[in-house]
Amino acid sequence: MRVGDTVRYGFSNVSGSPVRAFLLLLAMSIGVASVVMLSTLGEAARLYVINQFSALGTHLLIVLPGRSETTGGAPPLLGAVPRDLILDDSNALLRGSSVSRVAPIVVGSAPISFRSLEREATIIGTTVDYGEIREIAISQGRFLPSADIKRGDAVCVIGETIRQELFGGERALGQSVRISSYRYRVIGILGDEGQSLGMEMGDAVFIPVASAQALFNTESLFRIMVQATQRETIPSAKEDVIRILRERHDGEDDVTVITQDAILGTFDRILKALTYTVVGIAAISLAVAGVLIMNVMLVSVSQRTSEIGLLKALGGSRRQILILFLSEAALLSVIGAVSGILISFAGVSALDGLFPTFPLTTPLWAYVSALIVAIVTGLVFGIMPARRAARLDPVDALMRH
Repeated sequence: MRVGDTVRYGFSNVSGSPVRAFLLLLAMSIGVASVVMLSTLGEAARLYVINQFSALGTHLLIVLPGRSETTGGAPPLLGAVPRDLILDDSNALLRGSSVSRVAPIVVGSAPISFRSLEREATIIGTTVDYGEIREIAISQGRFLPSADIKRGDAVCVIGETIRQELFGGERALGQSVRISSYRYRVIGILGDEGQSLGMEMGDAVFIPVASAQALFNTESLFRIMVQATQRETIPSAKEDVIRILRERHDGEDDVTVITQDAILGTFDRILKALTYTVVGIAAISLAVAGVLIMNVMLVSVSQRTSEIGLLKALGGSRRQILILFLSEAALLSVIGAVSGILISFAGVSALDGLFPTFPLTTPLWAYVSALIVAIVTGLVFGIMPARRAARLDPVDALMRH
């Protein structure tokens, strides 16, 4: 038999039992669609996190108070902090030859009000360099002024959501708002940037770092963001930061310096591993479909015993019978895999419509691996019925008719 004859024979047998074929194809297509869609979601999550960290700026280092060993190897969130970071530490970092910009940060929450309207807001105390590092978009006015960071000017830049809720259609620039018990003049409105690392920028209010320290009655800094002169100088900038702070902190290495690339690399590895794990779990459904193929093919062999006997009586060898039944299993797997890929297209399109800001991108390996696994599954689980058919004695098979 030629290849075309084998394919036609397989199609005729598949179409001869439409209900059985439909159930097989449904099981296989659901398995393939699950693999493709879950790999798409995993890849989208990875790209989303990478984009979020990339949006922080370029050539970044983040200085955190406390050594990583203090809390067991992770950036210190809890645990003893040997020494706080202060504004003088931030100023000193500018001495580093590989350091381009430095932005001290103080973060807290406080009520902001205008006339009778009030709401809670995230207050971020920083400097003009923060806007340059983060490349923050300003829709109206300007960002924080370039002045001595120890001078707390009574000015603020508010997010778009806060502008809408407090001012409505009224002009916000130049107006005076109250943050806790202090008054600030609005000098800028942030662009509509959405979320950044889980923080809604529309709900943020930026004030000078010294003003934030007075507002929250603290001298310590939450973080210090450092921008290296270029990507190649990030390692030397990190060495400069550690050296300068060691000198200022009596020879102690009591800070943690993490680079943007290190964060991205860590999250990339974690999310890739998570994606592969989830896809592996979804691939179990393909094994279930393979068991279904095996069971149906075994029933098919018992129902087509006389047909097999006739084929062998006409000179069909064991190898040819084996190929016929394996090709039928492969045909079912291929059609099911293609159907599953088409279903995944529809599913991804639907998710893209529901979550337009989520970077839903299906990696090529998802299609290839789903197709290969589907075919291999069909062939592996089709071997037993095919071998049983190939071993039938032609005389006995014809006598059973």
